[in-house]
Amino acid sequence: MFSRSAQQLILAALLSLVALSARADPRVFHWQHGADWFGGFSAIELGPDGRQALILSDRGRILRAQIDRGPDGITAIRPFAPEPVRDHRGQALFGVVTDSEGLARMPGGGHCISFEIVPRVSCFDSLRSRARPLPRPDAFRALDGNRTFEALAVDAQGRLFTLPEGADEAGQYPVYRWDGRRWTLAGTIAGRGRFRPVGADFGPDGQLYVLERALGLGFRSRLRRVGVADGRLTGQIDTIWTSGPGQYDNLEGLAIWQDQDGQGWATMISDDNFIGVQRTELVELPLPSPLAKRAATR
Repeated sequence: MFSRSAQQLILAALLSLVALSARADPRVFHWQHGADWFGGFSAIELGPDGRQALILSDRGRILRAQIDRGPDGITAIRPFAPEPVRDHRGQALFGVVTDSEGLARMPGGGHCISFEIVPRVSCFDSLRSRARPLPRPDAFRALDGNRTFEALAVDAQGRLFTLPEGADEAGQYPVYRWDGRRWTLAGTIAGRGRFRPVGADFGPDGQLYVLERALGLGFRSRLRRVGVADGRLTGQIDTIWTSGPGQYDNLEGLAIWQDQDGQGWATMISDDNFIGVQRTELVELPLPSPLAKRAATR
């Protein structure tokens, strides 16, 4: 969800439907479902084999799904009934606090969700449990509410990382880290071009992968790998992939995983904004081979 006019969204969506590039290296699965809750997907987490999914909607719903795969990628997605995201009292969220955007499945079980509008992070023991809100430092309260925490990721040590969609005055995106006691600044990511961070996940290589989006002549997406060591950003940033204008829909969610052959994948899911001309897509990008080599030695 982002603060753009409906006319801009519809224009970008229409352009994505008539993109000039008909062939792309990533695999694409167009997901359709008739339920009224279907759409608005802002985040995804996948199991180690890429077949069990946890999917978040920006309208305060979360669901599990089984992904069927064949030699050429996804063949079907079978979702279970969604659950409402709950507040600290166990009640379904409603109103301005509902804008759930980022998702991280915790190593010890449960998951955490980041929110826009009222920027914050909450954790949950299960899909039906009440929220455990994490502290909101002054830095969070000072952010522009509709350009905040679309991205949330957790490393192998269980430390949460989040960053706002909006850059600071210097064009930097601050990355905040929760170590179980407090939020600290893990570093910053320099902005480049019109792209803004909307999704994040850690790979088996221990590096932070950030999905970015730009809106112009159709949606554009970019995937960057950000170096992390000892819980802090190293300053090393590599651009792995950039889409063409309108080549894919509004990709917002990101999951990094590895198949049985050791090949690393980035699975991205689009938010259709509940606009009829947009689509729910899962785009799967093969990652460079160093991911598999490093992961194999862990």
